[in-house]
Amino acid sequence: MISHQRSKFSLPRGQVYLNCAYMSPLLKSVERKGIEGILRKRNPAGVSASEFYTQTEKIRREFGKLIRAEANRIVLVPSVSYGMANVVHNLKVTATDNIIVASEQFPSNYYPWQRLQVDTGVKLRIISAPNTDTNRAKQWNERLLEGINVNTKVVALGHVHWADGTLFDLRAIRKRSREVGALLVIDGTQSVGALPFDVHEIQPDALVCGGYKWLMGPYSLGLAYYGPYFDQGKPIEENWINRLHSENFAGLVNYQSEYQPGMLRYEVGEHSNFILVPMLLEAIRQINQWKPRAIQQYCESVTKKPLAQLREAGFWVEDEDHRGKHLFGIRLPDGTEINAMKRRIAKAKISVSFRGDAIRVSPHLYNTEADLNRLVKALLTR
Repeated sequence: MISHQRSKFSLPRGQVYLNCAYMSPLLKSVERKGIEGILRKRNPAGVSASEFYTQTEKIRREFGKLIRAEANRIVLVPSVSYGMANVVHNLKVTATDNIIVASEQFPSNYYPWQRLQVDTGVKLRIISAPNTDTNRAKQWNERLLEGINVNTKVVALGHVHWADGTLFDLRAIRKRSREVGALLVIDGTQSVGALPFDVHEIQPDALVCGGYKWLMGPYSLGLAYYGPYFDQGKPIEENWINRLHSENFAGLVNYQSEYQPGMLRYEVGEHSNFILVPMLLEAIRQINQWKPRAIQQYCESVTKKPLAQLREAGFWVEDEDHRGKHLFGIRLPDGTEINAMKRRIAKAKISVSFRGDAIRVSPHLYNTEADLNRLVKALLTR
């Protein structure tokens, strides 16, 4: 199993950071790439025309290794909402159709569908979680499968629920969505990089990931995969670099009606970002060395005993087989005063998030079992 990796980060001593789902800390190697990029901008004469393309090609290939996808189907996006907007822009729906989402999923994978509902009348079907502590994830997945019908045009989900780590059964959902001819659109921001995801196995029509969480990269840069449905689609913006032969700077005055091959038509303008792209590339290279499966195993090893102690004390955590090991919600026993709990956690210098009615805990390779025990102590103190 992979070893403790805190030395690769610059986290301050005395602080317990269990909040990668909020924002990952920068690896030292990623930080160096960012500084190098800033310093290069001192002298733009040193940036050749070819460098507008070389780093982005590398990042597509590296991300393709991570999710097992063809590099020419991968594009850089500034945010999940941007990547989802490309999807919405290429849909044709009517008031008799419906779109399936999970309740309380992240807003960037909700608002685009809400806007589509306002504009077209398409029905937005929000599948709620069951109000139970027994087989909750299993029942929620069953509800999602039952909600998909012949009028469903899109199923839009995360791989895990962003607030509590509930795993969605994407294989079964893909099978059902294909039966009715619906697209499967995945927000992978809270999973890809820490949880294995295989495009060949899941076969999503689109996968969009913010880069600043489990991809360990900078803010304002992410990646998207688009499947064959989008091969002849229209992007939400028209920019010069995505047009055929744009690498010939002298020929840019000769306007092109065709796009670059693959999915490059969907890539954000100025995607060559000479500071952020090398940072995200370095981060994904490190993740590919670690491997998401090893990250899951490590997170499981440092959380198993502390979570068992919490369960014995009356706290609720989803069963291990139905949640991410890197991200999970802890729900408090009845009668617990949440604000007092927040103060104890802050006093213990522990960083977690509060999402809905859950304490969201999201460890990584820089954490140890001792870090989780410190959280347990804060939660159990009265």
